[in-house]
Amino acid sequence: MEESALPLHSVWLRYFSFTGTAGEFEIDAYLNGSIELPTHERDLVAHAVNELIDELPPRLMAPYSTNGTTAEYDLDASQEDTAP
Repeated sequence: MEESALPLHSVWLRYFSFTGTAGEFEIDAYLNGSIELPTHERDLVAHAVNELIDELPPRLMAPYSTNGTTAEYDLDASQEDTAP
């Protein structure tokens, strides 16, 4: 959740839509390690988080050069290292 910057309220709403029974305060306490939830409720929280992560736009990745050509996002030729 932290790496994806998912807000607690969004996670709780998605969890609740899956018939989760814990309140937002309890989900916050669970995620902070203060309380335990039953297995089924923990799985619903995980499912909510995973679905929200899947909906995030993909992160940009560095392109690779192929067959001696430069990738679209490489430095222009004047900035490339010319050492063999």
